[in-house]
Amino acid sequence: MTDHDGLYKMLLHTFFREFMEAFFPEAAEAIDFGHVEFLSEEVVVDIAGGTKKRLDLLIKTRLKGEESFILVHQEPQAYFQEAFAERMFIYSARLYEKHRLRVLPVAIFSHRQQSVEPDGFGWGLPSIEVLRFRFCTLQLRKCNWKDYIRSVNPAVAALLSSMGYNEEEKLQLKLEFLRMLTRMELNPAKLELLTVFFDAYLPLTPEEEQLVWQEVEAMSDKEEKKIMEWKTHFQRYAMEEGMEKGMEAGLQKGLEQGREKGRMEVAQRMIQEGLDPALIAKLTGFTPEQIEQWKLQLH
Repeated sequence: MTDHDGLYKMLLHTFFREFMEAFFPEAAEAIDFGHVEFLSEEVVVDIAGGTKKRLDLLIKTRLKGEESFILVHQEPQAYFQEAFAERMFIYSARLYEKHRLRVLPVAIFSHRQQSVEPDGFGWGLPSIEVLRFRFCTLQLRKCNWKDYIRSVNPAVAALLSSMGYNEEEKLQLKLEFLRMLTRMELNPAKLELLTVFFDAYLPLTPEEEQLVWQEVEAMSDKEEKKIMEWKTHFQRYAMEEGMEKGMEAGLQKGLEQGREKGRMEVAQRMIQEGLDPALIAKLTGFTPEQIEQWKLQLH
């Protein structure tokens, strides 16, 4: 089962600036990214509704040219919810009540619902508008992935798999994702995060993965070389799993040991990048205890 909250939290935490610049450029232009603090364990209680929610991502920052701080609340939503707009209003109201800071609410919809999601909430009387609350929205399924393939933005690359595409476009979409990765200068841990996120929302069968790599082999020598270099260093799991079925047991064992070592290196790089240990455990398959032990050793 896909951990939507965990995947989005790690992606948006790691690429907060890149995400805002790609999808909300006007807001990003006003934000001073030199002052960014991620607030954890922020809990919002809806007393009347009888619910309690730990916010996925809350960032304390400031606007350029201003001394006072603002809060950016990012809320990934993987399923359609009738009262979502009301929920966003309650979150912002509770945050303002607690912190007395201006709040920029951002909703990221990844579900397949075709109707346009609301971007506001409010009420009025016959003679007066009492409340009008607005929030920023990104409905990924309404974005055409082909409009973004020239980007070198890592947040865009990961979210490509959550955009609008049909079944016939899946292999081409994966191919363009690989091309995008070769144009980015990122460390191995961040490249691994992008790949894990992408593959979670666009899973391919071993046969489909083989077709993708056959397309890679048919590319120009220069482009193929770049993608194959990336594959060698950062992503060999899916293709190897398809190939291993016909391999001898001794070679299988060697490949498994190699993958285990590579997986451990990726986890340790993520620790060095300061990513959340619980999320590293979910993405790499190691136990939280192992992650904590390596964290102590590395520090």
